Formats: sequence, structure tokens, C-alpha cells
Amino acid sequence: MIETCDKTFYGLRDKAVLLGLLDSGSRAKEFLGIKLYDYNQFTGEILIRHGKGGKSRTIFFGKITRRAVRAYINSCTDFCDALWITGGGEQLTYFGLREIVRRRAKRAKIKTPSLHSFRRAFAINMLRAGVDVFSLQKLMGHADLQVLHRYLAQSLDDIAHAHRIGSPVDNHKL
Repeated sequence: MIETCDKTFYGLRDKAVLLGLLDSGSRAKEFLGIKLYDYNQFTGEILIRHGKGGKSRTIFFGKITRRAVRAYINSCTDFCDALWITGGGEQLTYFGLREIVRRRAKRAKIKTPSLHSFRRAFAINMLRAGVDVFSLQKLMGHADLQVLHRYLAQSLDDIAHAHRIGSPVDNHKL
């Protein structure tokens, strides 16, 4: 889907959106609510002011996503305090976000993922990269580990890899 994005405003925006959804693990509503003043372009830190249950939290964009967001912001000609805007300078809506994903999936000739599938992909990829579940719980804004558990459907390969890393006998050379 990323490869379908060109260097136009829409291409730059859509690339930043796709990367941002995957890199932040935020809910679609939270993602759309990000204001320019809540985003630190240098550290990638983003304040989610109104998460689920009215709770605020901090999420992050990595280096590659920050670079894509910077290119998108530099292409904007209209001013709006929302980070994600339309070509007309209005704040992007939930429908608009879904349309971006649908349109990019169609161009990539793949099945359209749901907006929530980006959040699930974030969770499982963070876990596979070695992020501990407590940090992941905070990043995703879950009050309870049980909720996080639903996102972490691990495959047999994931479990085998975990055992290779953590095998007490192999690690202690018994």
C-alpha cells in the first residue's frame, strides 16, 4: 500500500497516515484527533488528549514515520490545527481515513484491511520485537492486561522463537 503513494500532497499524506497507523498503535478516533501542537516532530512524541475512557496517554512515531509526516506537513498549503487534513484543509474524518485505506489497498491489489487491523499489527509486531507486555499495555492505552491479550494471538513460530531465546537449559548450558 505504501508503494502506491507518490510525491503529491495525497500521496505524501496517505503514506504518513499508513505508517502512522501502524507505528503508533492508536485507535482510529485517537489518531484523527491528533493536533499539530500535540506532536513533537523531533522526538516523535504525541499526546493523545482524549483516549478511550477520556484518559490521556503518550504514543510515538519512529524515525521513518516522522520523516514521512514531515514531508506531508511540508506539502500542506492550508492551515488547520489538526495533523491529518483533507486537500481542502479540513480535518480528516473517520470516513476519509477509511477511504484512504480502501483506495490504497485497491491500488495495491490487496484485500482492504480494517482500521483496527493496524492496531492489531502494531501489538503483535511490538511483542515479536521484544517489547515487554507492560510497556505495550501503556502504549496501547489498555487499563488491563486481559484486553491486551486479545491482540496478541501468537503463532507457533512466535512461541518457538520465544523458547529459543528463553530456554533455561540452553541459556545456562546445563
